[in-house]
Amino acid sequence: MCGICGIVEQGQDVPELLGRRMLKTLWHRGPDDEGVDIDHAANGLHLVLASRRLAIIDLSSAGRQPMWNEDRTAAVAFNGEIYNFQKLRDDLIRRGHRFVSRTDSEVILHAYEELGEDVFPTLVGMFAIAHWDNRRGRLLLARDRLGKKPLYYYADSRRIVFGSEVKALLVHPDVPTEFDSGVLPHYLVHGYVPEPLTFYRRILQVPAGAYVQYDAGGLLPPRRYWTLQFPPIGEERRISDDEAQARLQDLLRDAVRRRLVSDVPLGALLSGGLDSSIVVGMMAAEMPDRVRTFTVGFAEDRSYDERPHAQAVAAQFDTLHTELVAKAENTGLLDRLLWHHDQPYGDSSSLPTFLVSGLTRQSVTVALVGDGGDELFAGYDRFRAAILAERIPRIAAVPLGFALRRVPLGRGYHSALTRLRRFGAGVAEPLLRRYLQWVAIVPPSLVARLLPAQRVSQVIGHAESIVREVRQCHPLHQLLYLNMRTYLQGDLLVKMDRMSMANSLETRSPFLDTAVVEFVASLPADFKIRGRQQKWLLRHTFRNRLPLGIAERPKHGFGIPLDDWFRGSLRARVHDELLSPQARVGSYLNDSELRTLVGAHMSRQANYGHALWALLNLELWLRAVPRWVDNLRSS
Repeated sequence: MCGICGIVEQGQDVPELLGRRMLKTLWHRGPDDEGVDIDHAANGLHLVLASRRLAIIDLSSAGRQPMWNEDRTAAVAFNGEIYNFQKLRDDLIRRGHRFVSRTDSEVILHAYEELGEDVFPTLVGMFAIAHWDNRRGRLLLARDRLGKKPLYYYADSRRIVFGSEVKALLVHPDVPTEFDSGVLPHYLVHGYVPEPLTFYRRILQVPAGAYVQYDAGGLLPPRRYWTLQFPPIGEERRISDDEAQARLQDLLRDAVRRRLVSDVPLGALLSGGLDSSIVVGMMAAEMPDRVRTFTVGFAEDRSYDERPHAQAVAAQFDTLHTELVAKAENTGLLDRLLWHHDQPYGDSSSLPTFLVSGLTRQSVTVALVGDGGDELFAGYDRFRAAILAERIPRIAAVPLGFALRRVPLGRGYHSALTRLRRFGAGVAEPLLRRYLQWVAIVPPSLVARLLPAQRVSQVIGHAESIVREVRQCHPLHQLLYLNMRTYLQGDLLVKMDRMSMANSLETRSPFLDTAVVEFVASLPADFKIRGRQQKWLLRHTFRNRLPLGIAERPKHGFGIPLDDWFRGSLRARVHDELLSPQARVGSYLNDSELRTLVGAHMSRQANYGHALWALLNLELWLRAVPRWVDNLRSS
């Protein structure tokens, strides 16, 4: 695991010192080693390429990056893990390639010599790659299929500047830092900005499953090399329940085995939910030593506390288990979390993820996680609710929604009243609008009032453009595809990468193995939701291997009791920062609507804790960016 960055300039040298200053911002992604190289191509391009290394495989200096081929005509800087590197390495050796290290980085370099840009579809893993081809005078920037590893860039007529995190780009004096206020509707609805956009007007992300090319002619548009395929209705894979369970078990076992390859200690993040429990159980079966597991809980509100469930799983598999308790005062870390995200991020579960990652890094360098199970198998309530609502005639849905929106406010993580109110808010809407209503941090109708000068319709338009790619598929598969292209890529994977790497911890996700993802996507919808049961195939495959009750537990993420915190210890911060006359958000949001939102929450007319978290993040970021840029460019 590493942090990478670099610059390619047209017709002039790139100062090596500038590359080193960019690299300094990524120290946390790779505290073990660093490398900075410069090069020049015949077509007038000049390069500085840099990498910070978190040593996982081949801890020797032979693994230092950037890594060059034998005649120094090609170089690679790479962040991530290639899980099929050993097979690729054996094939390349048979073709006559010579290796000087045991790293997966060197495999990428030699595989490119054979395949050029067609190398990316052959790589199984998580990766962000910067590949420099001196002979062709071009730079390729590529990301893995699902976007687990980040890669940002800025390009103009003279240069391209890139890095694993935005902060590395901000070091460059010619990279503009203007705020793109047009992304605010996306942020307020989702809590993140969908790729390739960012909060910075001219800084973009390389899309997941794609690469971009920069050469003497400038930047070429992103080229996608992989797309997740869901079968059209009637063309789903025909397979029996028993066959599906056996195949899933084999694929997951292989995925876990590949992720246990490491020259440093491994562990697992254990929530006590179905997905992480399955991963831990498989690790325990494969590892000769006891698995180290780590979890975080909340003593203040037991409905958010998963520690008892994690303890039951730890006892079942005899793990070395460590716990941490998160408290409201941990929100003092908000500025630090924002620095690692580089831009506003509205998912409050970044806080417990950061805390448990820090706890884990005290004992291990690599941790397996259960991320992806809900995305593959429809584990979120919104999926079952969406399918249920499809069956309700509109003539009945309208009065039902009206009635449910008036049930009393609920409390606690699994409040039935809260879920009924949310269901009522979208039950009468078309499929996509219903889904967006249920996932929204700030309800779309309220976003329209907070942002009177913005077009909230762009959020719906973005969702429609994604679903259009799978419009011939089952409605559940349409929503699963949309969820993977938005929430998985923009929220879940971002959170896990930034919060784990902030602690120099590598995390690996067996459920997001390419073979697992493609197999589950090919199955009919009723393998995901059957009757009233979500994640049907996963639960039935592993129900006899987990502690009693774990296989039947409802979804429970790393949520935190924000509603109560904002009415308690965080109340003053809302008034002092968000509602202050000096608040930066006042330049973009309708002040009276913002005050109405805060008042409704504080008086318990509504639960807007997640909305307040997102808005507070926005305010803190607007204040912080000028200071960040000054510090980064003067250091």
